[in-house]
Amino acid sequence: MKKITVLSMGMCAVLALASCGTSKESAYKKAYEKAQQQEQQAAQAPVAQEPVVAPLETQAPSDEQTEVDNATVRSEDVSLISGSGLSSYSVVVGSFSLKANAEGLASTLKSAGYDAQIALNTERNMYRVVASTFADKAAAVKSRNQLRAGEYPDAWLLLKK
Repeated sequence: MKKITVLSMGMCAVLALASCGTSKESAYKKAYEKAQQQEQQAAQAPVAQEPVVAPLETQAPSDEQTEVDNATVRSEDVSLISGSGLSSYSVVVGSFSLKANAEGLASTLKSAGYDAQIALNTERNMYRVVASTFADKAAAVKSRNQLRAGEYPDAWLLLKK
């Protein structure tokens, strides 16, 4: 009796699983056929679109160069070691922990025509070699840019406290 019950339950399970599989396949088949029809309709009726052409605006190049005052300035308390005196803004081309190295660069700058000066930052114990010094920031930025274009690409601005 037990064998018959187990066999009948197995047959019911097989029929139940077989009936579920056919409905899924037919749903996938219907969706596939619908997608195929949409692709065929899209291929048969191409839509022609005109490209959008924007008119070109010609603008005469301006010879004016706008000056923007966003140059970074490092503010330090320095004391003059050698030179004629520092103004508010100075262009520093070298920083050394040894005074002899700073004096070497200063003599090189003097031979190149710069009014080189040496200033000492006592907080950091660094000798700053100043190539030029100015009262206003714009002139200092211009001088720094000229020095950066030449032999001193790491030149920076110092604001004396």
